[in-house]
Amino acid sequence: MKEELAKLIDLQITDTRIRQLKKIINSADERRAGIEQEFEQHASSIREVQKRRDDLAAERADHEKQIAENKSYLERADRNLKHAQNQKEYETAMREIDALQKQVGALETKVVELMGSLEEVEKELESRADEINTLDAKRSEALSVFDAEVNAARSELDEVSAKREGVFTTLPAQLASVYDRMAQRSRDGIAVAEVVGGSCSACNMSLRPQMAVEVRRGDKIMTCENCTRILYVAAPKEAEASAS
Repeated sequence: MKEELAKLIDLQITDTRIRQLKKIINSADERRAGIEQEFEQHASSIREVQKRRDDLAAERADHEKQIAENKSYLERADRNLKHAQNQKEYETAMREIDALQKQVGALETKVVELMGSLEEVEKELESRADEINTLDAKRSEALSVFDAEVNAARSELDEVSAKREGVFTTLPAQLASVYDRMAQRSRDGIAVAEVVGGSCSACNMSLRPQMAVEVRRGDKIMTCENCTRILYVAAPKEAEASAS
């Protein structure tokens, strides 16, 4: 019976690992998308800063173009003023000059403000230069590491599944049926539970002293009186490995 119990324990450890590996594999697409989304958020924030820089530069260029045009109009208005034939032409030229000078002044003030904003944006981009230059490489590396982990999980799943089949087929049919029934019934897939501190580790129910003694002997299959899982007490080395 001790040999069969050892097989059940081994089977449970294997099945638990299979569940873990399946979870890793089944959630791979979602987790990979999460990694890509995280890097996309970084890339998007960088693009926003770069767009703000480009928009500011375009606005500055547009204002400087307007300044140049208005200065051209000022030169024309100044010529009109010098060649005014009468008071009306003189006043008209003066009003045009005054309006154009105000426009140029306002535009030049705006250009100075835009230059300050551009300088701040350029400083931000400079401070994030390393992030910008390495973002694609880091993304590729992160996805490569993730894909390697998922592929390793798939390989390990094939190995442990084969191991499970080898162990399961050596169990007596009735015991194998009991194990399968309990594993399928429990939400966590635990059919064989370790006794820790005098309690079933699956449901935390304390064992009666006599039952705890019988479980420790391991000479027959004992089940928890509360959750009906098969119970065992780990050997010192097994308990140490389980804890680690």
